[in-house]
Amino acid sequence: MKIAERWFERQEMGDGVTLLYESHVHPLIRCNIWFVRGRDRDLLIDTGTGVASLKDEIADLTDKPLTAIATHIHYDHVGSLHEFDTRLMHEIEAPRMEVYREFAALTSAGFPPELKASLSGYGLDGEDTVLVDALPCEDFSLEDYRIRSTSATGHLREGDVVDLGDRHFEIFHLPGHSPGSLGLFESSTKVLFSGDAIYDGPLLDELPDSDIAAYLTTIKRLRGLDVRVVHGGHDPSFGRERLVEICDAYLALRG
Repeated sequence: MKIAERWFERQEMGDGVTLLYESHVHPLIRCNIWFVRGRDRDLLIDTGTGVASLKDEIADLTDKPLTAIATHIHYDHVGSLHEFDTRLMHEIEAPRMEVYREFAALTSAGFPPELKASLSGYGLDGEDTVLVDALPCEDFSLEDYRIRSTSATGHLREGDVVDLGDRHFEIFHLPGHSPGSLGLFESSTKVLFSGDAIYDGPLLDELPDSDIAAYLTTIKRLRGLDVRVVHGGHDPSFGRERLVEICDAYLALRG
C-alpha cells in the first residue's frame, strides 16, 4: 500500500470554521473534524481515527489554548483525543474513554459479524476490505491499530456552555446514535455542530449502544431548532431546509 504524502485535507467553511478530514480513510469512518477560532481559546470538535497526529496537523492553525471535544465515544471520533491537554466529553461516555474497550478496526475482518451486518451497504462485505487506501508511514500496522485510552479533563452535560471568549456554544445532549452523543449550538450564528446525531447520510441507529426511542426524541428536537447551518459528524454541511427533510425521513422510517 502506498505511503500518503499528506494525511489530512482542509476546507475553510466561513464563520471562523475549518473542516479537516482524513482523505485516505473510508467514508464510513472518515469523520468531520471541526476547528473553530475564538478570541481567547480555539475549539476542536472530534479528532478522527488517530492514524496520524492531529495535533501536528493543526499546529499552524492556533497559538491559543485549545479545547478538544468528542461528540461521542466511537473510534472514528476520538482517535487523537489523547493528544490534547483539555479533553471534554459527555459525562455518560467519558468513563468509557479511560480504559478504551470500544470496537475499533481498519479492516472489515476486524468487525464483529453483527456489527458488519448492521452496516450492510457500506462496502464491508468482503473479508479483507481495508478501510484506508494509504498508510501514514512505512511501519504502520493495520492489525496493531488501537485507540489510545485517555481521561476526560472535564465532563459535559445538557445546558453547559463552552466559552471561547467571543463565542459561546451551548451543549445539547442528543442521545440515540450513542448514549452520550452531544452537539454544540451557537445561538448568535445559528450554527450547530451535531456529531453523529444528524448528518446528510443514513443515520446509524442499530449499533450496539444505539437507542431508537431516544433517537426519535433527539430528531424531533432537532427538527424544531432554528438553525442556519448544520456541521455534522460526516458528509457535507447543510441548512435548515435539508435538516427538516432528514428529520422527516427518519421520523417516517422509525416513528
